[in-house]
Amino acid sequence: MSNMDRLEQIVGRLPEAERVDIEAWDGEPTFRVGGKNFVFASPDATAISVKLSKDEAAALVATDPQAVPTSYGMGRHGWVSITLDGRPTRERWREVEEWVRTSYTLIAPKRLARQVLGQDQPTP
Repeated sequence: MSNMDRLEQIVGRLPEAERVDIEAWDGEPTFRVGGKNFVFASPDATAISVKLSKDEAAALVATDPQAVPTSYGMGRHGWVSITLDGRPTRERWREVEEWVRTSYTLIAPKRLARQVLGQDQPTP
């Protein structure tokens, strides 16, 4: 399964999320909710950018050599770009899913974010 297939599976589990390819950026795929981007991806999904809290973004960049602040000034707003080269491990895909879900909850309308946050809460 390709990186893009895996990324599309992760996004497909999020309510009202859609893929939009940006023609002005040579067809670069983005994933949106409510018309707002929550994931930017390279065409083969060997690189993605997601929005995290500023603290989480700083921690990820400090501890993961594959993560850097997103360019165009987006990094200072919590956007992080992550390289997924080679064949990412199952553990790496779990991390990617967590980052994508976090990005979604920060961008999505509150009613949709609450659905995802509710799914992510541990059951007592």
